Formats: sequence, C-alpha cells, structure tokens
Amino acid sequence: MTVTSRRSGPALLLALLLLQGLASLPLHAEDWPQFRGLNRDGRSTEGGLLSQWPAEGPELLRSVPGIGKGFSHVSVADGLVYVTGLEGTEGFLQAYALDGELQWRVTYGPEWSKAYPGARSIPTVHEGLVYVTSGVGNLACFEAADGEPVWSSRLFEEYEAPQVQWGFAESLLVDGENLIATPCGEQATMVALNRKTGAPVWASPALGQGSSFCSPLLIERGEQRLIVTMTNDAVVAFSAEDGQVLWQHPYHNARRNHPITPLYQDGMLYVTSGYGKGAIGLALADDGSSVTQLWEQPTQDPCHGQAVLLDGYVYASSHQSARGRWSCVEVETGRLAWEDTGVGKGGSVIYADGLLYCYAEDGTVGLVRPSPESCQVVSTFKVPLGDGLHWAHPVVANGRLYLRHGDALMCYDIVGE
Repeated sequence: MTVTSRRSGPALLLALLLLQGLASLPLHAEDWPQFRGLNRDGRSTEGGLLSQWPAEGPELLRSVPGIGKGFSHVSVADGLVYVTGLEGTEGFLQAYALDGELQWRVTYGPEWSKAYPGARSIPTVHEGLVYVTSGVGNLACFEAADGEPVWSSRLFEEYEAPQVQWGFAESLLVDGENLIATPCGEQATMVALNRKTGAPVWASPALGQGSSFCSPLLIERGEQRLIVTMTNDAVVAFSAEDGQVLWQHPYHNARRNHPITPLYQDGMLYVTSGYGKGAIGLALADDGSSVTQLWEQPTQDPCHGQAVLLDGYVYASSHQSARGRWSCVEVETGRLAWEDTGVGKGGSVIYADGLLYCYAEDGTVGLVRPSPESCQVVSTFKVPLGDGLHWAHPVVANGRLYLRHGDALMCYDIVGE
C-alpha cells in the first residue's frame, strides 16, 4: 500500500520545477563581472554549451530595447545584468534581472556625446559595488543591488587630465581594496583609489603621455605585481603596491590610439592596437622589472575587438593591415599561422567551452573552432535588432550569450542539449 501525504503534490511540483531549472543551466556556470570576463582575457570556463547553432542562430530568449547609445558590453554578476547607455548627454547605468526585467536605473552624469556618441565603459562589479567611468572622465560607484550612489570622482579635474579625442574608454580594475584608473593627467598617469570610499591610495608619476582607451591588466611575475596598460606612446607597467613605473616600452601607431588590453601568458606579453601597426611580443623578465621585444608581426592588428590567447596562439580580426580579415599568430615567435575571411570583416572575439565566439562588424555572429591549422567556422547568424556600429563585444555568462547592438540588448540560450 502506498501512503501519500497531502504535501506530496506541491512538493513534487516544486522538485520538477527545480529539475527543469537545473536542466536549463550549463554544466559549469560562470559570471562575467567586468571588462572581458573574470580575468580580463575574454575567456570563460563554462562548459555544457552548444557546439553548433541552428541556421537561424540559438534561441533568442529576450531582447531589451532602449538601453541607450553605447559600445560597451554587459557585465553579469550575482543574478543581475549591468549595462551603460547614453540618452541625450547623460550616461545611465542599468541593472536587469536575468529574465530581462529592469531592477534599477541611475545616471552617472555627463557622457560622451560628440564624435561616435555613446557609453564606452564596461561596469566593474565587485563585492556588492559597481564602478563605471564616463567618456568625459568622471567616475562613479554604486550599490550593486539597488543602484544607490556610494561615491564619485571628477577624475580628469582632480588629476589635471585633458579630455580624450573620441572619449575616455577605460574600464576600471579592482585590485584588492584598490580601484585602478588611468587619467593620464599632469598630476598622475595612473591612480589607485580606495574602492569603498574613493580616497586616494597612491598616484604614479606623471609621464606626459595621453590616454589611449586601454583598460589595465594585473599580472603577477615572480614576487612582483604589475599593472600593465598602454598610453598613447608606450606599453607601461606600474607597481601595484605604490604606482611606481617599473618599465616602459615605446609603441606607436598612426592614430596614437591603443584600445587593446595586452594579453599575458607564461612571461610573454602580446601587444597590438590596430591602425596598421601590427602586433609585438614582449618577454617579461623573471622579476617583472623589464621587457625585451622578441618579434613584430605586421598582419594581425585588431582594433576595438580585442584578441584571445589560447594554447600559445592569438586569435583576432585585423583592422587596417589585413582589411578586416581574421588571423592566428603564434605568441612565442610572432609567426602568422593563418589568415582568413572568417565570419566577416573585422570584429570582436571571446572564448567559451572550446569555441571562439566572433562578432563581425557587419553584424554576423559566429562560432569558430580554434586551431593553428586553419579557420574553422562552425555556425553563423545575423544580429536581428539595434542599429549603428557593431562594436560591443559578446558576453557568455551562465549559459547565455549577450549581444549589444546600439541601444538594443539581446540574450540567447546557448546551453547544450
């Protein structure tokens, strides 16, 4: 005889709903809380994702129109999706639930509204706080849960920095209790602020070099902790402890514009910036105190789209030198492994679950299997919504693919069956 409790019906229903929810998650889920993911390298460790897409692309779960003009990708942390946008001359930070419902929306002040108007900074979310900068050099900190303002700073005014042509585009870096920014002013090139209060912690020497749209990267080499970024004249490393300049390596292109964050692996730095300059490989000394250039590669020169370093090879789209073609370069030698049309002219790239997610400047999104042998395009589809330039990077978080095109945000289900 079977004895059934009156609660077994609701309990069974709840269990089924929980199982259904678990089935919609990837085998390993991961947030994307800042510029280019957890480690600022464009790589996710998620597993259990689709290995190919239907002809029309993965399922579009939801779209959010009217997020404002911008080129910034989303950040995903603790069940919320954060994105910046421009309306009129004001910048807005918005937080959405994973189902697309707006949770809060706040202004962070004037935003870049001149040439190529739109938000540039990717929100940095860390331990309950979210940080953004504006294209005009202001910085703001908010409570991540409800958008309540915590502190703000007029970064350019405080450090006597000039306005940047095409707008300041740095995404802020958290290092322990410090928040790192690079105003490139007369009072300091890089600064560390207390991330909870905004109080100054250290200021680097002023190098007399301008901002170049680069977001900094934290590297540990031996016992040295370095923060590496690019000004308009050089690749520069600062001590994370006190902001002292550890080394500089000259690097110029025709525009003095270096939006690509350097990539790092096993003592090697990969540096590039677009505008026909090409890439260089720098060997970092064992103690982090100096670098030596090992090679120069004239073909691979991604611009806004960044690059991904996997198993000793860099994958990226080129800008001017190769007319928007995609390429693969061996990081130790600078050898060009291949060059191909890929998913379309130019664009951005990230990596998750064994595949590259490429977003071309013509609105084509593609899965590409990384290989130093050839460009292996698996699936493609076209972004259906939004307008303007396709410059925002894709984001993979918790089994979802987020794409931004202008003032439209799209969320796709990419969990494997």
